[in-house]
Amino acid sequence: MSVVDKPRRSWMIDTTPLRVTTFRRMWIGSGASYFGFQFTAVAVPVQMFAITRSPFWVGLLGVAGLVPLLIFGLWGGAVADVVDRRRLLLASSALTWVVTLGLLAQAALGARSPHLLLALTAIQSIGFAISSPARQSIIPRIVPTDLVPAANTLNYTTTTAGGVLGPLAAGLIMGIWSTGTGVEVAYAVDALLFTVTFWATWRLPAIPPIEPDDSGEKPTAGLRGIAVGLKFLVTQPVLLLSFGIDLIAMVFAMPRALFPAVAEERFGGGAAVGWLFSAIAIGSVLGGLTSGWISRIRRQGVALVAAVVAWGVAIGLSGLAHQLWLMIVLLAVAGAADLVSAVYRQSIMQTFAPDRLRGRLQGVFTVVVAGGPRLGDLRAGATADVTGVGASWVGGGFVAAALALVLGLAFPALIRYRPARDESDNR
Repeated sequence: MSVVDKPRRSWMIDTTPLRVTTFRRMWIGSGASYFGFQFTAVAVPVQMFAITRSPFWVGLLGVAGLVPLLIFGLWGGAVADVVDRRRLLLASSALTWVVTLGLLAQAALGARSPHLLLALTAIQSIGFAISSPARQSIIPRIVPTDLVPAANTLNYTTTTAGGVLGPLAAGLIMGIWSTGTGVEVAYAVDALLFTVTFWATWRLPAIPPIEPDDSGEKPTAGLRGIAVGLKFLVTQPVLLLSFGIDLIAMVFAMPRALFPAVAEERFGGGAAVGWLFSAIAIGSVLGGLTSGWISRIRRQGVALVAAVVAWGVAIGLSGLAHQLWLMIVLLAVAGAADLVSAVYRQSIMQTFAPDRLRGRLQGVFTVVVAGGPRLGDLRAGATADVTGVGASWVGGGFVAAALALVLGLAFPALIRYRPARDESDNR
């Protein structure tokens, strides 16, 4: 790998990792994939409701996607530590691509089967669960350690932007065509954009497992390999605390399940709910675009705790707002803090863990990231039934901020963490 010049000191997003050709291709492919997936993420529930006219069936899509993610996220991480990660990413990407073509085919043929939609959603989730640990554990192998936070920031900013623009574009398609034709077009766009991802993955160099270190452990893809990864995690306070603080942020302070009720009660419904659902993602995008400082922070543990505290406080204050513009601004501030938190959590895991365990720990990371917000939805909804929507929203935000601060002070391993300046032996 050629030496990359030290990035200039700027507040704008650090694009230095894009000078690394391999990362640049991977970044383009990942961005195209995530943007395209948003079309399918909108089309599947639209098609399910058109077939069944039942919100219950639409809700089952979440279960169909979550269960495989929890199971295969751990297994996919174990496999990523045993085989060439490029080959694993190619195989799992091919599975996802085939499922997208299957969704297109069933829509074009007018299958109208809710069970088929559930099955294809589950298989697609398996492909994502296997590819995600491999994709993320590749990053420290293709960019210098000092650029890992900047590389993660670029990825998070791009995917978040896709999460904002993709649904808007999919909604435009649904508005132009009828539901049936709109769904077919959405699936076709996703399949077309996925070819970019497949090309980028194909152009990656071979990324085989690094030779075993002095630990004597030979990675396996079975339960024993997963157990070794979990054992390492529970003996490493820095990693365990970074996962724990993310769960605190999402379980206690994610207000997503309350958006429809607040939009109706405070702002009369209508477009307000769309703004609420978009506000956090918009803040993340803006935070990413002004994130040039992220790679210059050495005390990443302190920055992580501070970001989660800021997230909780911003969420709590947003719940007190009775003007839509103010609530959106505060949710956007929370989204910017969430991006910072996500970048440091990912970077700490990637640079702290040895390469032989990165896939397995990335699998755990995938499960935490997928499960935390869903548990947050459950917490917010259940609490709102008892205390009211406002108390659930505001109280959850401030409780998360307080618990994050207590966690950081009570267990100083996290706030003392600084990445090593040279970990080239891991790559």
